[in-house]
Amino acid sequence: MSSNHKMPQFPESYWRETPLPTFGKLNENTSVDVAIIGGGITGITAGYLLMKEGLKVAILEAGNILTGTTGHTTAKLTAQHGLIYDEFINHFGLEKAKLYYEAETSAIDFVRNQVQEKQIDCDFSEEDAFIYATSDEYAKKIETEMQAYKKLGIIGRLVDGIPFNIQTKATLAMNQQAQFHPLKYLQKLLQEFIDGGGIVYENTTAVDVGENDHPVVITRDGHRVKCKYVIAASHFPFVDMMGFYFARMYSSRSYVLGIKTKTEFPGGMYYSADKPTRSLRYTPFNGEKLILVGGEGHKTGQGINTMKHYETLEGFAEEVFGITDFPYRWSAQDLITLDKLPYIGPIKENRSKILIATGFRKWGMTNGTVAAMLLKDIIIEKENPYKELFNPDRFQADPSLKKVISINTDVAGHLIKGKLEVAPKDPDDLENDEGAVVTVNGKRAGAYRDKDGNLHLVDTTCTHLGCETEWNEGERTWDCPCHGSRYTYDGEVLNGPTKRPLRKIDY
Repeated sequence: MSSNHKMPQFPESYWRETPLPTFGKLNENTSVDVAIIGGGITGITAGYLLMKEGLKVAILEAGNILTGTTGHTTAKLTAQHGLIYDEFINHFGLEKAKLYYEAETSAIDFVRNQVQEKQIDCDFSEEDAFIYATSDEYAKKIETEMQAYKKLGIIGRLVDGIPFNIQTKATLAMNQQAQFHPLKYLQKLLQEFIDGGGIVYENTTAVDVGENDHPVVITRDGHRVKCKYVIAASHFPFVDMMGFYFARMYSSRSYVLGIKTKTEFPGGMYYSADKPTRSLRYTPFNGEKLILVGGEGHKTGQGINTMKHYETLEGFAEEVFGITDFPYRWSAQDLITLDKLPYIGPIKENRSKILIATGFRKWGMTNGTVAAMLLKDIIIEKENPYKELFNPDRFQADPSLKKVISINTDVAGHLIKGKLEVAPKDPDDLENDEGAVVTVNGKRAGAYRDKDGNLHLVDTTCTHLGCETEWNEGERTWDCPCHGSRYTYDGEVLNGPTKRPLRKIDY
């Protein structure tokens, strides 16, 4: 460890300190106009907007509302999504690159207007966003990105350095971006959704959609929700086999420390162009500024010992700021599409009543809001300028074809590797609060001995497509290196594409 401060043992997102309402479980068949699967920023915002249009809407959440991806965000509202605009101009052309910027800006404006009109106390503040380079290679890329800004009419500027102990070669600013507390913001929309007749069902896992004249959502408990439209806003589409989205995206994990420091944070939001990426910003915290230090991204299930990622971030933060305390650490999971544009719209051309919103990369607050507004317009049959841009059925030969080959070659490699892996440990070898791949009755299994000494054993074979999950020490989870499914230490589903838990093993 790089400092004398004890790191929190388990991830606990700062946002999760916010008290949230609770709702009952669906325990009967029902009918609505729109069934939304997933209670994050897309689901709640879309539900609110559709309720305002006079539709009867139900949100179905597998766990508790706002505890998934939205509850583990860094909550930036920015259209500066890394070095993306020059790439988009080259791949899609000037017009589509400009549409992307306009869509993200419209999302920021939407949130800003909601905060102002409803007087939502959610720590909203306007901040400039900065992307910086520490190498000559990425300095040149930042200069090229600035030229893309000029072509697209983006208000930005090159600046000299950033106000930290980080030597930079080039820095690009985007003006008038924002940050906020997502749960405080969404609580207000959720309350208005409920007050307007919206329905929320928690601990209600959707596992399939049947189609006749209207879609029917089928839950794990066998209950049915008949509707005119289904919105799959559950991070990964729970009906992914319809469009083979597991082969068209990959999942990435990244890590965040919430720290208190010896130096005052000057404001602004900062993101490194070089690898590994680093993200820096602050959030109000008990009258102080809690600094959020993020980065260390890698494909889910394929990183080094995950505690090392936290320790690396800690060393970086200690060098740049000087840590006095860090009460929080957590990780996030992001889905990245083949061409880096989200998939928003009908899941397939001939399945127009089943809509998806996924692949937001690391920019879920803006892309999730864009998705909610676009899906609302699709359902009420209103023209939307971004419909074709985000169409899930699109396919660009460059870079998509190369990505398809790369992703699925990687999947095949991990599938074979996992099946051949020898597990030398026995469950009895584990100490308290230790997990590992073990051998039980001559077969591969996953074991975790909790703090009280209780042993939890599961079959490590992912219930999605049969890859072998790996132990994630930092989060105490079983993560699939093939398509990013994640499970608790006792096998319950945390992240899709899987819908079924790991099989428990007796010992």
